[in-house]
Amino acid sequence: MELKDCEFWFVVGSQHLYGPEVLATVEKRAKEMADKMNASKRLPCRIVYKTTVKTPEDATETVLAANYEAKCAGLVVWCHTFSPSKMWLNGLKLLQKPYLHLATQYNVSIPDKGIDMDFMNLNQAAHGDREHGFIAARLGTPRKIVAGHWKDKAVLDRIGGWMRAAAGARFSRNLKVMRFGDNMRNVAVTEGDKVGVQEKLGWQVNTWPVGLLAERINAVTDREADALVAKYRSLYPFNTKNTAAVRYQAKEEIAMKRLLEEEGCRAFANTFEDLYGMEQLPGLATQRLMAQGYGYGAEGDWKTAALTAVVKAMGEGGSGGTTFMEDYTYELAKGRECTLGAHMLEVCPTIAAGRPKVEVHPLGIGGKADPARLVFEGRPGDAIVLSLIDMGGRCRLVCQDVKVIKPIYKMPNLPVARVMWKPAPDLATGVECWIRAGGAHHTVLTYDVTAEQMADWARIMGVEFVHITKDTTPESLEKELFFSDVAWRLGGK
Repeated sequence: MELKDCEFWFVVGSQHLYGPEVLATVEKRAKEMADKMNASKRLPCRIVYKTTVKTPEDATETVLAANYEAKCAGLVVWCHTFSPSKMWLNGLKLLQKPYLHLATQYNVSIPDKGIDMDFMNLNQAAHGDREHGFIAARLGTPRKIVAGHWKDKAVLDRIGGWMRAAAGARFSRNLKVMRFGDNMRNVAVTEGDKVGVQEKLGWQVNTWPVGLLAERINAVTDREADALVAKYRSLYPFNTKNTAAVRYQAKEEIAMKRLLEEEGCRAFANTFEDLYGMEQLPGLATQRLMAQGYGYGAEGDWKTAALTAVVKAMGEGGSGGTTFMEDYTYELAKGRECTLGAHMLEVCPTIAAGRPKVEVHPLGIGGKADPARLVFEGRPGDAIVLSLIDMGGRCRLVCQDVKVIKPIYKMPNLPVARVMWKPAPDLATGVECWIRAGGAHHTVLTYDVTAEQMADWARIMGVEFVHITKDTTPESLEKELFFSDVAWRLGGK
């Protein structure tokens, strides 16, 4: 429930030059605009008119107040009149919250007969927004710029999308990740600088003993487990008679959720190589926790676990779902090219096309008992896949547009959830570009959050963003990565 806890301050720029009547009109209109934007129901968070900045002291005091107000997730700034930009300088240098510059005006059209110099003095947003934009450009202040009339649905939707990114940044800076054991041995991409990531993204990543989790699982009573199994039966068809395996997953879910809640963690990771004292690798249990908003990463992949949690928080209230994902294999037949995504067990049921089924099958890895899991197909639709990687001194977020399709095979002997998609711009080019960018095999797949929103989040967090689209070529991407690498190594952002 992160979005309901966020508010965004609407700060309007003006100055004393125009007199008290103009300033009274500016304030009245700003309050009206905030009220009507909220009433549109197109914004996921409340926008609150805060003040009209008229002096350097106003700008600095407003920024400092925003920095220390926990509910404030960002500033939406608009200059109704001309607002001299030097008075914003100190405030913008101190700003620690996400910042959106709304380039708009109160009226839609120019009144042919009503326009005179009084109208011009009051309604010179085109003048004021350019002045305000200069100082942010001069300072290199990270910002989102949205232009258009404030009542326009497309403008409101873009503001709302940015609000989700800013709320994701707020969530990120307070995120704790619980690791059960270390990452899979000898794997490079799941490694990373935890101190550097905490400094940059706020993620607190720490380890809890697998033996502690095993003790907690054993402490869950059969009565508690059976009550949860009964809930499973109300939600999912059972395609197994192995109730004992399902009950053990219920105990795992209960135990992990208790630990996560006790420690205030919203994401977790584990690995099949470290299941000391456990009977099964958590499958159904992990899927169920992801469906409740927790992030997850397999083989100890704490970066993907955290990113899954962030994207789920950003997509709150959506209908499509978000999940941990892994590229498994390709269909390379001409005209049928696509990727098969799955995992050993852990795909979130929020992306299911129909009702998932509870099944129990051998895992073939990890050396433990056969685990219960939910089996289903992912629903068709437009989505993105995301990979956050550690480039040594900086993070890179790789984003690729994909179209999820109904699986072209039934795959009756594949006992896991599965998703098929066509990556942009096409399978071969998309794979080449993904590999060129260093994207991992573990990803976050989401229908709810857009590439623009993830670009906004990356800008707010100071993370390099790489977007593979229908127009991307290996040559253009190689140039983009080269110049981006040079810029980041020189300290640019």
